[in-house]
Amino acid sequence: MKSSDKELNYSVDHALCQEIALTEDPQEILFSLFKRFNERAAIVTSGQLSGMVLIHLAAENQLPFRVCTLDTLRLFPETYTFLEQVEARYGIQIEQIQPDPQEVNQMVTEHGEYLFFDSKAKQEHCCNIRKVRPMQRLLETLDVWITGLRHDQSDARQQLRKADIISSTTHPVLKVSPLLQWTTDEVWQFVRENEIPVNPLLEADTHDQHYESLGCIICTTPIKPGEPKRAGRWRWQNAPSSEENTKECGLHYSI
Repeated sequence: MKSSDKELNYSVDHALCQEIALTEDPQEILFSLFKRFNERAAIVTSGQLSGMVLIHLAAENQLPFRVCTLDTLRLFPETYTFLEQVEARYGIQIEQIQPDPQEVNQMVTEHGEYLFFDSKAKQEHCCNIRKVRPMQRLLETLDVWITGLRHDQSDARQQLRKADIISSTTHPVLKVSPLLQWTTDEVWQFVRENEIPVNPLLEADTHDQHYESLGCIICTTPIKPGEPKRAGRWRWQNAPSSEENTKECGLHYSI
C-alpha cells in the first residue's frame, strides 16, 4: 500500500467516524456499514448480550451480514451449543476464528497448560496467542470491526468512542461500537422484548450469581450481586488497586 493510499483511507475513515458518532440509532449504523462494506464488515462477538442485540438488529435489516467469534479452543460447552442455536435462529453461519495450533503447542510446551495462573504477564501471553493474534489475522479481511463494547462494562471502557480508527498489520480498520451508550438495563429490556436468545450462563442461578462476561472456561467465573462486571475474569488476580487490576485480555487495547 502506498503512503498516499493509506492517508486517503484514513481521511475517508475519519469522515465516517464523524458520521457514526452523530448517528444515534444502532440499526441505522449497521445498515449503512453492511450496505457499504458488505463482507469487509463483521460483527465480532462471543455471544454475549450486546453482541446478540447487534445480530438481531442486523438480521432485521435484511441485508447479508457477517458474524465472527474467537474460538480460543477453551470456551464453555454451553457457549458452543448456544452459538449453534444462534445460527439456527437467524439463518447465519458464525465464523469461528481459532488460534494457530503450532503457537498454542509451543506456548503449552514452554509454560504449561495452565500458565495463566503463574502471573499476569503469562495470562496476557495466553490471551495474545488464543485471542489477539487470531483477531489480527481476522482484521486482515476486514475494513470494519463491529463490537458490543459499552461504557458501563468497566471503568477502562468509559473512555471508548463509538467509532475509532485502528491499524491492522496491513491497513486502517474502522472499529465501531453501536451500543456504546446503552446501559445493562436497556440491553436486557431489548433482549426480553424481542425474545433474543440468551446464553444460559448469563442468567442468574438460584444463588443470584451470573456470568457478566464470557471468556475461556477456567478464566471466567460468575459474579455476585454488587461485584464489578469484570470481577469474574481471572479472579485470582483480584487486587485492591483498580489501576493494577484492569481485567482486560488485551484484545481491545493492544490492537
